[in-house]
Amino acid sequence: MLIKRSPNGIDLPFSSEITPRELYESRRSFMKQIALGAVGSAALLEMANREAFAQGTNPKLAAKLNPAYSALDKQTPYKDATTYNNFYEFGTDKSDPAQNAGTLKTRPWTVTIEGEVKKPMTLDIDALMKLAPLEERVYRLRCVEGWSMVIPWIGYSFSEIIKKVEPTGNAKYVEFITLADKKQMPGVGSRVLDWPYTEGLRIDEANHPLALLTLGMYGENLTNQNGAPVRMVLPWKYGFKSGKSIVKIRFVKDQPRTSWNISAPREYGFYSNVNPDVDHPRWSQASERRIGEDGFLARKRKTLMFNGYNDVAPLYAGMDLKKYF
Repeated sequence: MLIKRSPNGIDLPFSSEITPRELYESRRSFMKQIALGAVGSAALLEMANREAFAQGTNPKLAAKLNPAYSALDKQTPYKDATTYNNFYEFGTDKSDPAQNAGTLKTRPWTVTIEGEVKKPMTLDIDALMKLAPLEERVYRLRCVEGWSMVIPWIGYSFSEIIKKVEPTGNAKYVEFITLADKKQMPGVGSRVLDWPYTEGLRIDEANHPLALLTLGMYGENLTNQNGAPVRMVLPWKYGFKSGKSIVKIRFVKDQPRTSWNISAPREYGFYSNVNPDVDHPRWSQASERRIGEDGFLARKRKTLMFNGYNDVAPLYAGMDLKKYF
């Protein structure tokens, strides 16, 4: 079990990292030092105020706010959203993506869409930008590690892609494949995961209006550390389901294998819907810590079923969500 509170009753950070066990255990050792007082307040302050290098100001990206998809929660500060990231292609620490993702070249960039479709195609990033009207949607993001953010994303429903390529009757799932280039992504040289990073959805999940093909955030193009130039955002699922820096989308007959499910199938299921009633094997999912809200020592808030996006519930009617976690 992971530590939830320090002896002083303070919620500790990094107590539920989405990491292989050996990395988790090394951090647990550090947390034990904190609990024993071997690490002083200066170290805590350093962790609380960890700084990283954002990629700078990205080009502006015009989009109209869609009020139908606009969470009323206070938005996470841009600095937090762009310096506290999971993107293992650039390293396993939260600050690694912002520090290392400057090597990623997002132009030229193409996305190939293939498999069980009538109209396979390869689109460059400019064509993707123009495929459908861009809109801004403010979504809650819930990480499987127990933290959350509220981010204004820019993109359009993935259903626009589905309409464009016309899946055949054999298409039951959609697989998303991320760039894996050691020259641009220093983390790809590690053995943390099998590369390239892959994720997948049932086709009805991919066709849900909430599923957002995402090209920007905070009125700008996506930053590299947040998955530039194109990623998925699926607000009712844990964050790792939303593949970043996508280069290939495949429509397939069978359920695709996904990176975290391959790495630790007991811990990371294919569906990975936000569900406060189904704990991760190593920690509770009942609550979450909102990044950027009341600072590093903020108390946790209750996690909502499907992260509060209950209109996806019919997708899972009749399913045992403990079995299909």
